[in-house]
Amino acid sequence: MLKYFSRDLMCWYVKNKRDLPWRHTKDPYKIWISEVMLQQTTINAVIPYYKKWIKTFPTVHDLAQAPLQRVLKLWEGLGYYNRAKNLHKAALLIIKNYNGQIPKNPINVRSLPGFGPYTTGSVLSIAYNMPLTIIDANVRRLVMRLLALPGQADTKQDPIINQFLLKVLPPKGAGDFNQALMELGALVCRVKDPDCKSCPQDKYCHSHKENKQHTIPQRKSKIIKDVHAVIAIIKNNDFYYIQKRPSSGLLADLWEFPGGKIRAGESKKQALIREIKEELGIKLISARHLFDVNHFYTQFKAHLSVFDCKTGSPPKTDSTHRWVKPINFIKYPMPSGTTRIISKLIK
Repeated sequence: MLKYFSRDLMCWYVKNKRDLPWRHTKDPYKIWISEVMLQQTTINAVIPYYKKWIKTFPTVHDLAQAPLQRVLKLWEGLGYYNRAKNLHKAALLIIKNYNGQIPKNPINVRSLPGFGPYTTGSVLSIAYNMPLTIIDANVRRLVMRLLALPGQADTKQDPIINQFLLKVLPPKGAGDFNQALMELGALVCRVKDPDCKSCPQDKYCHSHKENKQHTIPQRKSKIIKDVHAVIAIIKNNDFYYIQKRPSSGLLADLWEFPGGKIRAGESKKQALIREIKEELGIKLISARHLFDVNHFYTQFKAHLSVFDCKTGSPPKTDSTHRWVKPINFIKYPMPSGTTRIISKLIK
């Protein structure tokens, strides 16, 4: 029954594939960058980031030689900053251990920071045409519908999905085949409103035959937490005070204004007094509300109340605490919520 699966898929892909910048190269470095950027980010959002990245860091050597802060600044807005850190760490190891070339051995590639099964399979199959399967969100959803697999689309399904992919993976052209699967999932076998009439694999699809394509996979219930925080804007003439977050944890190594979460039972003013005391060791004299910013992160929605603050003594300055002019904010990688605050301040 699956005899012509790959042939039908490839015929569809040749006619329908999108013209994307990373599809014009077999350079494993550029493919690697695109695949990491595309994880949980839309293609339209990635394209300008990818072009700017490749222009700034055209080779793995350029990436390895760049300061981490510059790498994080270029990544600003994509989220998941650990991915940018892992790109930098892996680039250093590729230079040190593999003469600047991403190795062809999957075991060696998996040992590099940030290279899980998906990234390893996608880079090696697309760049080197190695016969490796890949499972991303689009492929997982597509195969679950083809096989009418019950349950949610998570990694628990991957062993069964991988068995199926090994059956249909062609002996040659694995890179194009894998891209075709992802493209079919993105354009036709969509999360909502799958276009079964346009699908070249409808004859193989058990969900379509059983009219279950709208209920497979089972939808996850997503709970978004609300986080309320206060932000302190401390000025000295034309300079603003910013601080660097710790090197581990949420939004690690990014720069932001002082402040933090409002605790249960606290007023905004009380939270400001406590945060400035805890973070800077100084006393808050006055606080004037400027504006509010609401910003969505992956797991929560941040409600940020921004205040113009006066302190009893100037805060300390060191390698993680600095006075910065607005013109120099561009040098500091910051969370998206902070960049929105800066935009309002400048306006």
